[in-house]
Amino acid sequence: MSDLPIRPYERRPALFQPWDPAAEDVARELARLVDTARPGTVAHHVGSSAVPGMPGKNYVDLAVEAPPDEIPLIAEAARSLGFQPQTSVGAFPPARPMLHGAVLHEGREYPVHLHVMPPGRGELAELLGFRDALRADPALRDAYAAEKRRIVEAASAAPDPGAAPPYTVQKAGFVGEALYRLGLRGAPAGVGGPIAPGATIGFLGGGQLGRMMSFSARAMGYRVVALDPDPDCPMAAVADEIVVGRYDDVDAARRLGALSDVVTYELEHVGLDAARAAAEGAPLRPGLVALAATQDRLAERRFLRDIGEQTAPWREVRGVAEARAAARELGLPMRLKLPLGGYDGRSQVRVDDESRTEAAVATLGGLDGRPLLAEGEIDYEAELSVVIARGRDGRTLAYPISRNVHDAGVLSESVAPAPFPPLILHVAREVGDWIARRLDLVGVMTAELFLTREGLLVVNELAPRVHNSGHWTIEGAATSQFEQHLRGILGLPLGSVEPHGSAAMVNLLGTGPDRPARLAGVERALADPGIHVHVYGKRRVFERRKMGHVTVVGRDADEALERARRARAALTWEE
Repeated sequence: MSDLPIRPYERRPALFQPWDPAAEDVARELARLVDTARPGTVAHHVGSSAVPGMPGKNYVDLAVEAPPDEIPLIAEAARSLGFQPQTSVGAFPPARPMLHGAVLHEGREYPVHLHVMPPGRGELAELLGFRDALRADPALRDAYAAEKRRIVEAASAAPDPGAAPPYTVQKAGFVGEALYRLGLRGAPAGVGGPIAPGATIGFLGGGQLGRMMSFSARAMGYRVVALDPDPDCPMAAVADEIVVGRYDDVDAARRLGALSDVVTYELEHVGLDAARAAAEGAPLRPGLVALAATQDRLAERRFLRDIGEQTAPWREVRGVAEARAAARELGLPMRLKLPLGGYDGRSQVRVDDESRTEAAVATLGGLDGRPLLAEGEIDYEAELSVVIARGRDGRTLAYPISRNVHDAGVLSESVAPAPFPPLILHVAREVGDWIARRLDLVGVMTAELFLTREGLLVVNELAPRVHNSGHWTIEGAATSQFEQHLRGILGLPLGSVEPHGSAAMVNLLGTGPDRPARLAGVERALADPGIHVHVYGKRRVFERRKMGHVTVVGRDADEALERARRARAALTWEE
């Protein structure tokens, strides 16, 4: 091979060219160079150029699998060879980077992609499996070639080729479907046949999320029971029975399981032993794996690290000295968070001056050495979330991405579909898809994401359940997230996620002191005939308590959001 080191990478329009056998020689030489720069690193040739006879762009794609702490060292070694990191919007995160470059071989330039990924992700097995299937199956190879040709020709014929979704986005559907058919993306473990109407759904938690799922369950012909410490919880008005007990009450959870044909949870702050006890009587979905990985913030960060998803920089700290060290390493401002419990901004303290670290640790009860999560703040352009469902066959289906706004940790408003470029929305869906599959989840899951000003998507929090940012789906999508979750856990086919237009949701929060809840102004809010007011049935109201929400479907995101805000402003809580 000539003209090394590796040359700068230049983005080019997608082309459709005959397979070039010299790409295999290029891949072998590059794999040798990578191993020389970082001994023991094995780079596999994947992608279309690794399949004899497969036409395409003739890019050389290499894939390396390595432990998370080894990935930065491999990336550094690749840069020493001349590879460059991505700088474009929608780039792969540093936790699983893609580096790129170009090489000359026999007078021809070959663009090169070098993907580095952790074993916990399972992505290398998919890449190799798809490559080998293409090599072995001419019909699959021909179908893939036809799909790629269609995408390239359609883009070149478009009045504005730059406005079309990127090539990678457009071919993702074909590749994903092929992976399912090949058994490389299998069904979740332990999933049986469908559960027919007339059966009973048990809920760990009786709050507003369970209440809204219960409305869908009733419409579908199912009975509903719930475990909750409050006999007057929001689900009490619609459930067949409330089993009164704490969320960690093992005996109460066991009673719930005995009453149920399937059990789910509407919040992740459920005791694991209680969840196991409920699962003795009925299948528990989304599952214990998802519950354990998301209810503990430290466990969640480790899980995301192990599958190569980017988060804010973080440390586990014990005591004041370690918290101060984290402040110096992560920079200020920093947030200290309790690993267990807390939501909507609770159980966390913002530290913007190192002198206040001890007080923050004391506020969270960490002076005795209990573990805390220290997390650096990141500068972001927008907050997004992806609500994704996974069915009994292992397939996933994501709703349109929503753009969210929080106020002091509490979701204030959401609009969907989010007005962002197709590549950003595709990457967000891919993040949700990988997380749901790695959690072996059945049902609905939500990933809250930050979009940084550099165009990187960073995972903020996970919720293995329906979510506040998905409330717009009740009126705004063909199937609400609540019905979709039930379809998933019952083993029924997932419903369409097509939006009806641009939807906006604004939360209805409590104000003032603790008092009986009496809502006024509903007639003014509903003067706009497109407005929908949802009230959760909580008997008492107080400052910033989630009491309901307002939704509307409009012509565009701005118009819908303005109407929802006006309706929300008309609603007040009587003193």
